[in-house]
Amino acid sequence: MTTSDWPARWTGIACDVGFALVAVPGLVFTAYVISDSWGGSYALFDAVASVVMCLLALARRISRAGTATAGLVVTATAVAVAEIGGLPQEPGPVTSLALAVLVGSAIRTLSPPWAGGIAAGGLLVVVAGWVSGGFKTVVVLGTLAWLGALVLGAALRLIDYRRDATAERVRRDERLALARELHDIVAHHITGIVLQAQAAQLVTDQQPAAVVGSLAGIEAAGSEALAAMRRVVGLLRDTEDAAPASPGPEQLSHLVDRFLRHGPAVQLRTPADTSSWPPELTSTVYRIVQEALTNISRHAPRARSVTVTVDQGPETITVEVVDDAPPATGRHPHRAGYGLIGMRERLQNLDGTLQAGPRPGGGWAVLATLPAPQDADRGRALSASTTEGTW
Repeated sequence: MTTSDWPARWTGIACDVGFALVAVPGLVFTAYVISDSWGGSYALFDAVASVVMCLLALARRISRAGTATAGLVVTATAVAVAEIGGLPQEPGPVTSLALAVLVGSAIRTLSPPWAGGIAAGGLLVVVAGWVSGGFKTVVVLGTLAWLGALVLGAALRLIDYRRDATAERVRRDERLALARELHDIVAHHITGIVLQAQAAQLVTDQQPAAVVGSLAGIEAAGSEALAAMRRVVGLLRDTEDAAPASPGPEQLSHLVDRFLRHGPAVQLRTPADTSSWPPELTSTVYRIVQEALTNISRHAPRARSVTVTVDQGPETITVEVVDDAPPATGRHPHRAGYGLIGMRERLQNLDGTLQAGPRPGGGWAVLATLPAPQDADRGRALSASTTEGTW
């Protein structure tokens, strides 16, 4: 079981515990009512049927279709036996609750034919209860339980479908964007190699000495292309979280604008010119800011302002995102999750580092450091001018 499976596992355990906390008092109360009205021996049949149904409900993850089918059979049998043997009306409240759990779980998770069949089987059990018992409290409760299972199961199925569709759309979009990024990287470096080779062919006869410089340029461009390809391949190997899109420098301000629709004010500081940055670098910077702002939206609802600073020195590029949320915000103390893991992995692919943690006076800070493009003159030109909100 992967780490990402743990939230679903704990949610399932919590649901089972909640079901048990309702079912056990229900069994005791039903047995008391039947014993008081009919006699102690009459409560035994309902108790056995209820216990069997509860066990099936707790074992539903083993086989959704199998346990739901078995639950319908047990409930229908209980209704028939109670009618023939002159026993108290079935299904009892706990049996109806367990059947609702089985039916709702089947409707949410099974294929449409199976889900429809289980829902129809539940309806037949409800109709059988009305035919055998008429308008009684247990029959009404059973009907309400079936309706609740039908509505809740269908609603959760729709939510799951929309979530899966959204996740698939995001994965497809990011892979298409990655294809564009890969094309841009290859085109940029390979074009340089082709131009250098063409130049070498032109000067071979007239200026043989110049060929050496062209060959050196071809070697350098090839090395840069290989390094860039390795970085992109490293990002592609992250199958759980698709590699970042290839946003251009101008899109960072668009990201901030989208954040401002539901978040606090943002002060954005970036270098005046990032046109010479390689695509893999701009993509990583973009995704760092994106994940940091997403974490602020999720975990720091009381933050009043955010500062995003992208700065370049002679040797390093730093990306810092800081919020001023008060200490008592109820957020998770470490903001742990796959977002920080993904940021750290992307930075490692570029030989960068990541620091993230609470600030002494409140709020949270994310600081990423990356190597600057290896061009001293370009680095000094970029670091000489910084503006706010132009990225």
